[in-house]
Amino acid sequence: MSKDYYSILGVSKSASDAEIKKAYRKLAAKYHPDKKTGDEARFKEVSEAYETLSDPEKRAMYDQFGSNYQQAGGGGFGGAGGADFGDIFGDMFGQGGGFGGAGGFGGGHRQARPRKGEDQLIRVMVTLEEAIAGAERTINVEVGHKNSHSHSYDTKPIKVRIPAGVTQDQKIRVREKGHQGLNGGPNGDVIIEINLQKHKDFRVDDQDVYVDLPITPWEAALGAKVDIPTLKGTVRMSIAAGTQSGAKLRIKGRGLGKTPGNQYVVVQIHTPPADSAEAKALYEQMAHLMADFCPRA
Repeated sequence: MSKDYYSILGVSKSASDAEIKKAYRKLAAKYHPDKKTGDEARFKEVSEAYETLSDPEKRAMYDQFGSNYQQAGGGGFGGAGGADFGDIFGDMFGQGGGFGGAGGFGGGHRQARPRKGEDQLIRVMVTLEEAIAGAERTINVEVGHKNSHSHSYDTKPIKVRIPAGVTQDQKIRVREKGHQGLNGGPNGDVIIEINLQKHKDFRVDDQDVYVDLPITPWEAALGAKVDIPTLKGTVRMSIAAGTQSGAKLRIKGRGLGKTPGNQYVVVQIHTPPADSAEAKALYEQMAHLMADFCPRA
């Protein structure tokens, strides 16, 4: 007679893998022979149901042929494929799976293997000045097992060093400061992902930094020396005579990255207003003297 594995686990036929695992964990913990509520027969039945429904191929065969799917080539309960009971029992009881203490499920002793804890990804906001010079941060990381029954975690602060030259979305790995390992396994890592904060003056494109430089028409026409702000201090730069608005001037090595990119200075010519009789007369004189100049020609 075919067994209804879905009913045994108390889930619907459309249940997800996560729902099936959750139902199994609850029932296995209840009926495990080492528990006061233990029932070896029910425990075996629940484990048999989970071993089939947790394996996509076996589940498909079961849905087609019922619990006698083994005869159609599905592989028997307790075979090489299917669920990793050692891991699940290790999560629930902190040691190798099985009932009866030292005896393993279905026979000999089985010790749950050590497993590394889950990594934690933490996004950290960094100013451009900190990205250039490096910085130190104190961040809170979660403490405990990632797959704990409880979804609330304690936190603890750790100090991390943001190295000089970091760029947008760069990841920094802090070894073994993540979630606790299982069965004596190492803790997971904390992965710091860099998010560069927007700056009022500078823009970033990969490893290059851009800044706008407003200049006067006479500085553009006659040339000038001006002070340029960079993330590493001020640089004195020559503006060539005849420089046009929109021109990009390069300052090598003043960008971001371990091997720094460049800083580009984008020229913007600002025209003073003709807000007085003298200023208006000057513009009229320029128009007369330079009547042949037409930038739209």
